[in-house]
Amino acid sequence: MRKIELLTGTVALSLVFAACGGVRRDEGRVYMPDMAYSRAYETYASTAALQEAGVHYNARPVEGTIARGAMASYPFANDSVGYVRSAEVKNPIDPATVDMTEAERIYLINCGICHGTKLDGNGPLWKGGDGPYTAAPRNLIGDPLALNMAEGTMFHSITYGKNLMGGYGSQLSTKQRWEIVAYIKLKQKEAGATASTAAAPAGN
Repeated sequence: MRKIELLTGTVALSLVFAACGGVRRDEGRVYMPDMAYSRAYETYASTAALQEAGVHYNARPVEGTIARGAMASYPFANDSVGYVRSAEVKNPIDPATVDMTEAERIYLINCGICHGTKLDGNGPLWKGGDGPYTAAPRNLIGDPLALNMAEGTMFHSITYGKNLMGGYGSQLSTKQRWEIVAYIKLKQKEAGATASTAAAPAGN
């Protein structure tokens, strides 16, 4: 019995050493080889090699994709029809929930240089006609057109631009643009209330 155990152990040990010896060239079987050995590409490399291989890749998200936690995208295109229909869109953000301090900060960074810190159209680029711009930016609290502009139309103009004003759709998120609209509407309301108070006759 002792000899059989010794012989069995010797054979088993020999098989172990034989299995571990040398370099194994056979990779064996892989359950999902396309996932185990995926094709690697440099992040910023040219996509020409992909196109030659018949792989469609343009480094852009699928059209209509919305980032997790982001707001739904604006539905109208940058054309005359989209501009007219923009008046149908209401601000999806309740103004009461907007952090107006943050909205003001975003406005000052992106809009104040033209429309001014007081929204009166007298920003650093205009300076009452002494600035580098030859055309005065719109007075957002004094121009009737701006006062009567629908929220959606204002958002459309911020997104795509209007006349000499460039678009900010690529610089500001959908939420940030709607917050700016809410901030402007608040300032217009405050300016209107101030004007009404100033115009009211004094009591006896």
